[in-house]
Amino acid sequence: MVGGFGAVGQPDFLVNGLAEQGARDLTIIANNAGWSRTTGIPRLMDLGRVRKIVCSFPKNSPAFDELFRAGKIELEIVPQGTLAERIRAAGAGIPAFYTRTGVGTLMAEGKEVRVFDGKEYLLEQALHADVALIEAWQADRWGNLTYRQSGRNFNPVMAMAAKLTIVQTQHVVELGELDPEAIVTPGIFVDRVLHVPYGDPGEF
Repeated sequence: MVGGFGAVGQPDFLVNGLAEQGARDLTIIANNAGWSRTTGIPRLMDLGRVRKIVCSFPKNSPAFDELFRAGKIELEIVPQGTLAERIRAAGAGIPAFYTRTGVGTLMAEGKEVRVFDGKEYLLEQALHADVALIEAWQADRWGNLTYRQSGRNFNPVMAMAAKLTIVQTQHVVELGELDPEAIVTPGIFVDRVLHVPYGDPGEF
């Protein structure tokens, strides 16, 4: 899983590190397929490391578009609200849920349909990951996290839905400096913290 909403809240430094690390045959779960070809998810695609992407908005990424037209990458497109809830469900220990979104469309093919109060609903499975790469605004060394405005997006739910969560944070503070009421992701969900100072371009 890779956090972010458009270009906001993306852990580009971590994704670039993944490119350098050499992992391949990846399934990427993200809101979109990236923007700039020189960094982040598109860089992984250009290197031939991504087998499949699960996302809501693939079309803003030239790297994805070229690979998809050539039959070199798989796509599972998921409505944005459904994507967020599938990830949240995984973090909450909920195996599946029913939703009206997608009823009567191609999204419904192969999915269980049930009727509640006279309306059809699709069964959607929770979406787990081996690794979540996310970005935060502040972190302490225990991994307690805060987010800034739109940077919150998919990051908190992804932190809960993965076996291993690595966070790129713009600020590191001492233990006890974070207001407990402001902590969105408790450190129990975070395994690694990397400080990438605010304003750093995120180049690896």
